[in-house]
Amino acid sequence: MNFWNDPLKVAADWLTGVFVGWGMNEIAAHVLVVFLGILVLIIVLMVIDILLVWIERKVVARFQDRIGPNRLGPFGLIQPFADIVKLLIKEDTTPNGADKVVYNLAPMLSMMSVLILWAVVPLAPVMTGVDLNTGLLFIIAAGSIGTLSIIMGGWSSNNKFSVIGAFRQVAVMISFEVPMLAMMLIPTIFAGSMGVNAIIQSQDIWFFWLSPLAAVIFMIAAIAELGRSPFDLSEGESELVSGFNIEYSGMKFGMFYAGELLHAFTFGGFWGILFFGGYRFFGLENVSFIFAILILLVKAMIGYWIIMWVKYTMMRIRIDHMLAFNWKFLTPVAFVLVMVVALMNALLKGAPAWLYVTGMLLANIVVAWVSLEVVRSAGRKERERVEGAQVVEAAHH
Repeated sequence: MNFWNDPLKVAADWLTGVFVGWGMNEIAAHVLVVFLGILVLIIVLMVIDILLVWIERKVVARFQDRIGPNRLGPFGLIQPFADIVKLLIKEDTTPNGADKVVYNLAPMLSMMSVLILWAVVPLAPVMTGVDLNTGLLFIIAAGSIGTLSIIMGGWSSNNKFSVIGAFRQVAVMISFEVPMLAMMLIPTIFAGSMGVNAIIQSQDIWFFWLSPLAAVIFMIAAIAELGRSPFDLSEGESELVSGFNIEYSGMKFGMFYAGELLHAFTFGGFWGILFFGGYRFFGLENVSFIFAILILLVKAMIGYWIIMWVKYTMMRIRIDHMLAFNWKFLTPVAFVLVMVVALMNALLKGAPAWLYVTGMLLANIVVAWVSLEVVRSAGRKERERVEGAQVVEAAHH
């Protein structure tokens, strides 16, 4: 078998043969090869995470008309490694009264919740860790571990600010998970499968063109799920100092921070997979698995850049406004969109591709227009109510 056709299979078979040749049991050799593969993936992801630190600092510097890291190494590329050394040598503290086991476990769970998501991410047509036919369910379940790590970190710190920050972030995450999961049903409807690789293979036409509104709602919900601006209520410096991770120092804090950056990059990748064809791009993915990996990473980086753009542009939203926006607007629109897409998919089944795409796109435009009109009408009524109350109050005076 050619290495370039199926590199994972060839490398795994070769390593297994080497270990068996050293006298190891075949089953044990296979388990060791799988473990080494997981270790390599984690190392690659951590290197990407280090690069993301530099990218984010450079991007925010440009947004704020600053230079950013530029001293250590060319273009400041060595700065993230200096940050890692600083975190490693900082004093590792545990607050009095903290639940030590839960307190120390929370940062590890935060990082793990991101890393295990990549188990079902197809990097190329022949490079998939586990090709589950219920891959989206796995993503939903694994992502919930991040929510658990935040509530664990906040509660175990024995600090009221940490608890408030954790509760606020968990409230946001649970709330915005609803429209996000609803939007993950739309690629499932188009592909007829919950498998991540099956969704990619079904996108002869990017699902974004079939349901752009779903892509927008998914991105909004993903930003809220990440707890990044304008949804970073868990780290409201003006009232919570630092939020759920206020008691963490050194590498424990670094794990929370690294997990947040990698989570944002991962969600950018899922956005590219669900709505922009994943590793597919005009057949280049069939030339070499290297092209497929680069295509997926570029799409993930574009999604990550959009998340950064929103974070460093918009102001923090008040928590009651944020939750009202989700439950009174985003969630109803998401459910309506799922029903409309499912209905249109049933009506247009077997229709020519141009008719199917046009019908789906028009349905999305209609749902978006009606939603905006409803919001505009509600805003007008609220404005009239407030102005009427002011007039009555002025008359009494």
